[in-house]
Amino acid sequence: MIGREKELEQLERLCARDRFEFLVMYGRRRVGKTTILQEFSNSHNVIFYSAQEKNDSLNLQDFSKMIQQHFDGQWVAPFLSWEDAFSYVTRKTADQKTILIIDEFPFMAGPNPSIKSMLQHEIDHHWKDRNIFLILCGSSVSFMINDIMGYESPLYGRTTASMEVLPFDYLDAARFFPNYSMEEKLMAYGVLGGIPRYLNAFSDEYSIQENIETEILKNGAFLNDEPMMLLRMELREPSVYNSILEAIARGYNKITEIADCIHEDRGKCSKYITTLQTIRLVEKRVPCGEPETSKKSIYVLTDHFYRFWYHFIFSNKSYYEMLGEADAAKEIMNDISEFMGLAFEEICKQYLIHQAKQKKLSFVPAYIGKWWGNNPAIRAQDDIDLLALNKKKTEGIFCECKFTNKPMPMEEYEDLLLAAKAFPETMKKQLMFISKSGYVDSVKRRAEEEGALLLTIQDLFI
Repeated sequence: MIGREKELEQLERLCARDRFEFLVMYGRRRVGKTTILQEFSNSHNVIFYSAQEKNDSLNLQDFSKMIQQHFDGQWVAPFLSWEDAFSYVTRKTADQKTILIIDEFPFMAGPNPSIKSMLQHEIDHHWKDRNIFLILCGSSVSFMINDIMGYESPLYGRTTASMEVLPFDYLDAARFFPNYSMEEKLMAYGVLGGIPRYLNAFSDEYSIQENIETEILKNGAFLNDEPMMLLRMELREPSVYNSILEAIARGYNKITEIADCIHEDRGKCSKYITTLQTIRLVEKRVPCGEPETSKKSIYVLTDHFYRFWYHFIFSNKSYYEMLGEADAAKEIMNDISEFMGLAFEEICKQYLIHQAKQKKLSFVPAYIGKWWGNNPAIRAQDDIDLLALNKKKTEGIFCECKFTNKPMPMEEYEDLLLAAKAFPETMKKQLMFISKSGYVDSVKRRAEEEGALLLTIQDLFI
C-alpha cells in the first residue's frame, strides 16, 4: 500500500494494547480512509460495517446481520433497537479481543443522533473494561470533529486516539508513477493533487497530455465531473460554492475580491468559505511570520485537482467539447507551466519541511510559507514565493520557485535579493532558488560568490 505506512502503524499499535481503545478516523472524501481500514482488516478478525445513506431501520438491520454472522455464524433476525445490538456485542466480547469498525458513521448517527448516547452508555458501563478496539470513521469532517469529539457530544472524552487522513505529498504521489520523469511526476501532482483515487486515474504508460484528454476531458470519465459531483453530495446550493471555487482558482483570493467577482454579499461569501474550509477544500493563509488575525489574509484551494478543474474545465466545458478532447488537452498543456507555479511553490514548501524534519536545514522553521506585504526598500508591495523563519525571526531562508521552460535569469536573482530587504538587515538570510530548467551562467557564478543555493527538481527527489 502506497504512502499509508504511518496510519497502518498507528492502527497496529492501538490494536496491540489489551484494553479498550476508541479511535476516531476522519478525512475528506476519496482520501483513502476505507482503503486503509480494509488493509488493516486483512490481517485481523474484524467486524467491518459500512453504514449506508438510508433510513435508520435498514442500517440497524444490516448492522444486526453483520454482528450476528461474526459472532454466531448466522443471522437470525434484526435487533429491535441499537441498544439491543450494542448489548449483544457486550455479551459476546466478555473473553475475547474484538475490533469493531463502523465506516461512514455519519450515515448511521445522522438520521438517529441518539446512537451516540447509546454508544456512550455502553462504553461507560461495559466496553471501557473490555478488550475492544472501536473505530468510527467518516468523511464529514465537521461531524466527526464536532458531533463525536466535540465538547457537547455524548462521546466527548471517550476517544483514546484520533486520526485525520490527509492527502499525499508530492513524494508519495510520485510513487504512483514510477515510469514518469521527475518533471512529469511533479506535473501529475500539480494536476491531480494528493488524493489517491485521483492519482489512480492516471497511468504512467501515457503522457500527461494523453491522461488529461482521456481521464479528465472525455465525457463519462471519472474525473470529468468529479468536483461537481462531490459538491452536490456534500453541500446545498452548489452553484454558489462553484462560483467561489472558480473565483479562487482564477486568482481572486481576498474576501472582497471573491464577493465582487461572484456578485454576492461579503458576509454570505464568508459563511460559504467557512464551510469550504471545514470540508478541507479551501484554506485561509496569512503572510509567513504574521499572526492568524492578519488583515492580509487570503484564501487558496488546498486541492490541486480542484484548482486545475475550476481553472481550466468548469467554464470551458462547452468550448472544449467543440474544440475536441485532443486539441483541448493540447491547449491546456500550452498553459500548464504557468498554472504549475502555485503547485510548485507548495511542492517546494513540502521539500523544505522534509529537509527540516531530517535536520538538513540550518534551523527548524517555526514559520514557513509564502510572504507578501510592503517592502520599504522599493516603497511598494512585494512577495516571496517561500519563506522560512526561525522562532525568534532572526534567521530566514528566502526561496524563489520557478517552473518555467527557460533557465532562470539574473533578474529573478536580483528580485529575491531586493524582496529580502523587506526584512531587518540584522537577520541572517540564506537565498535559495529552485528552478525546473536550471540557471543561466551569470546566476551560477554569482550564487557561488554569494553563497546562494541553486537547486533543481532533481534535488527535490533526493
